[in-house]
Amino acid sequence: MKKNEEWSLTVERFADQGKVLAKVNGYVIFFKGAAPGDVVRVRTTKVKKNYAEAILLEILSPSPLRVSPVCSYFGTCGGCKWQHVAYEHQLTAKRESVADALAYTGGFQDIAVQPTIGMENPTFYRNKMEFSFSTQRWFTDAEIAEGQVIDRNFALGLHAPGRFDKVLDLEMCYLQSELSARIVNGIRQFAKQEQWLAWDTRKQNGFLRHVVIRQAWHTQDLMVNLVTYGYLPERMYLLATFFQDQFPEITTFVNTCNTGLAQTAYGESQHIIYGSGKIYDKIGDLTFEIAPTAFFQTNTSQAEKLYAVTRAFAELQRTDLIYDLYCGAGTISLFCAPHVQHVVGVELVEEAVANARVNAQLNNIHNTTFISGDMMRLFTPEFVRKHGKPDVLVVDPPRAGMHPKVVAQIAQLQPERWVYVSCNPMSQARELKELADLYAIEAVQPVDMFPHTHHTESVIKLRLRA
Repeated sequence: MKKNEEWSLTVERFADQGKVLAKVNGYVIFFKGAAPGDVVRVRTTKVKKNYAEAILLEILSPSPLRVSPVCSYFGTCGGCKWQHVAYEHQLTAKRESVADALAYTGGFQDIAVQPTIGMENPTFYRNKMEFSFSTQRWFTDAEIAEGQVIDRNFALGLHAPGRFDKVLDLEMCYLQSELSARIVNGIRQFAKQEQWLAWDTRKQNGFLRHVVIRQAWHTQDLMVNLVTYGYLPERMYLLATFFQDQFPEITTFVNTCNTGLAQTAYGESQHIIYGSGKIYDKIGDLTFEIAPTAFFQTNTSQAEKLYAVTRAFAELQRTDLIYDLYCGAGTISLFCAPHVQHVVGVELVEEAVANARVNAQLNNIHNTTFISGDMMRLFTPEFVRKHGKPDVLVVDPPRAGMHPKVVAQIAQLQPERWVYVSCNPMSQARELKELADLYAIEAVQPVDMFPHTHHTESVIKLRLRA
């Protein structure tokens, strides 16, 4: 096989990172944009000894697994790349990805992976969305075909895939809510009417940078956080009047000022324009305070299911001491605390630890200790001597997984029960392979936190071997 060759292929299955896999005489070709069962024409772009990468040129015969994407921006926006695949098969593919990671990366054979826990309605599921302003609008194929005169110098929406400077001007998005889309459209109309300039990432000038909308799932709270270059109070109060008149559903309006070069929704100062500057939501019986930059699972409904699985896998007892490593804002810690003697949560981000302590007080939970620090340096024998040897370990690391020193410390610590929650089944399997002589896998449960994407959460129950 050579580069730039064209092939007609039948897609066999999904592969890692949302790609699909097809074969030519046993030789594997990876590419994006298709579904299992599609007959396609592709062109190779990279050829290796064991596999090739390609781009999709044409769908010759569509798969029966295909459905019509609900969003008109599908194929241009990078947010929901699996909208063309029936949701039931998305769940099957995620179960297979966890099973493949355990088998091929971890070397675990004959591990039963339970069916993925999905959503009844896999749209409008996010409680937080971040939209960007730009002076460089990215056009869809439909917009180009229409040939209408369009303002190229102002956009508010989501970044085009792989482009830090180009933004799709979204009028509708199926990730958060219809109200969220109406608020975005209102802000765009208001800003253009007032001639407020969008941020230019290349020239590093302008005023409007981001809009972050946080919408509670179980309460009526809704926050709009407008990120701007500098603080202009007269503009903020003008916008506040517009919000209160047109969108009374907004319970608090915050202005974050970012005068740095980095195009992020964080900044050096925050100004509460009206409301409390925070919202409240619930997971299970617990209430959580959510500040503008606080970490909170973006899919509240599925987070409840994820934490319920984690707690069940831990087989909690009243006398247990739990270590919750990479605890974030302490949601899993607080979810487990009423059922055990004590929980020790460890997290690198100091602000998240502060959130965890506030939420413990808010829920009248007093048997938790939250500690801020680098896990690699903090999780030591001295730490264990100070806080006690845990009966149960809960680990929920970032996508990169755990540092090898943390894995080594777990091997030395040897808690009886261990629950590993991961958003990256590959790193999860790789680390569990290092501990396979010590721990037996008893159950594996995928949970779909991000429908219409290839991402999945994998919860694994482990027990110390006799």
